[in-house]
Amino acid sequence: MKKLFAIGLIILLSVPAFSQIKFGIKAGAETTSVPTYQVVGSGTTIEALEDAQWGYHAGLFLRIKLGPVYLQPEAVFASTSFDYNVKTSTVTDLKTQTFNRLSVPVLVGFKLGPVRLNLGPAASIMIGTPSALINDPNFEDMYKGALWGYQAGVGIDLLQKLTLDVRYAGGLGEALGDAVTIGGQTFNLEYGQSSLLLSVGWMF
Repeated sequence: MKKLFAIGLIILLSVPAFSQIKFGIKAGAETTSVPTYQVVGSGTTIEALEDAQWGYHAGLFLRIKLGPVYLQPEAVFASTSFDYNVKTSTVTDLKTQTFNRLSVPVLVGFKLGPVRLNLGPAASIMIGTPSALINDPNFEDMYKGALWGYQAGVGIDLLQKLTLDVRYAGGLGEALGDAVTIGGQTFNLEYGQSSLLLSVGWMF
């Protein structure tokens, strides 16, 4: 994973050497399904207030033309916050968790006039650790540092500079974290996240 990250940064920070490579910046919003916590035991429940919540992303990309297709590696910072009711036998607290991550998709696509179709794998690398929802340092040990997934979507190029994209991002069967046992209760994340991404970019 470290090698993939290093290679991605080298590619994205390199100055395009010829006209078939374009460098771009992008930013946008994304709606992401809320991670669901399952608690086995007594005394605590963690309930999500929404099924999905909005976040944002921003980053860099390269568009490398390879005949009728193109390759588009990206390095994108993304952040999403989720709200939970954390209930114990004596109190209910509203708490917010923020997941910050570096998304590194490598997409293969082709163009139909100004319209683009693309698909490819994506690595999601956690930046920092989400704040614990309960007052125990072991709770933060459950989160995985990196996950594999995919992105697929459609886009359009305008004036050979402006890019608009809509994508779906999903996981490849991995959960966001491992189970931890605290005070006789087992905390687990039930499933990985899926997202709908909306972005606008500018190519140089």
